[in-house]
Amino acid sequence: MIRLAHICRHPIKAHGREDLASVLLSAGACLPFDRHWAVAHEAAKLEAGWNPCANFTRGAKAPALMAITAALEEDSLTVTLRHPERPDLRFRPDDPADLPGFLDWVRPLCPPERAQPARIVSAGRGMTDSEFPSVAVLSLATLRDLSAKMGQDLSIHRWRGNLWLEHLPAWGEFSLIGRELRIGDAVLRVEERITRCRATMADPDTGRIDGDTLTALAENYGHRDFGVYATVLHGGRIALNDTVELR
Repeated sequence: MIRLAHICRHPIKAHGREDLASVLLSAGACLPFDRHWAVAHEAAKLEAGWNPCANFTRGAKAPALMAITAALEEDSLTVTLRHPERPDLRFRPDDPADLPGFLDWVRPLCPPERAQPARIVSAGRGMTDSEFPSVAVLSLATLRDLSAKMGQDLSIHRWRGNLWLEHLPAWGEFSLIGRELRIGDAVLRVEERITRCRATMADPDTGRIDGDTLTALAENYGHRDFGVYATVLHGGRIALNDTVELR
């Protein structure tokens, strides 16, 4: 029986992950507050609404960011960020007065030769890597299979997914494209594979590159895909250990 093993969100794109016990999904939307904000760098060319990831400071270019954890207080829209090499920071991403403190906090985690973080933006929807509002669905069996091929225990947090499923066959998530998943009170449709970047090469405990996930994927499986994007067809509450029904 397939079950929901982990629920994760990332309030600020590429700047911290947060584990949840349950969440209320809405049709046509991302996981609530997932990638609600993003950090535009000084070379960003932004348009209104959603923008591609190349405009933002992210783990593919600054692996130290991968070690950030986050806690969002939804009522006040206040975020607390933690990193093993930085003091804790509690701030409001929407408050211009808090921006200088955030930039001072994050700048040491960004390579000086790269475009530097400049401002925090939002789009009225999650700033996911997909152009459509998506929920990233991943498989623990797939993670174990890749871990065995690489000879190291890979954390779920390398992949910055939203929903992790247990008891799905390894790589079986790819066969779900076009099918629906009922989880708790919600129904999602699996849309497409997720192609991966260098961010997954960093250890999320330290923010240091310690495993060539991209080469391992290419050499063992002939692609660089891991996980799938889904869209929410019918909203509803989902919770850890919910049964996942395939349709």
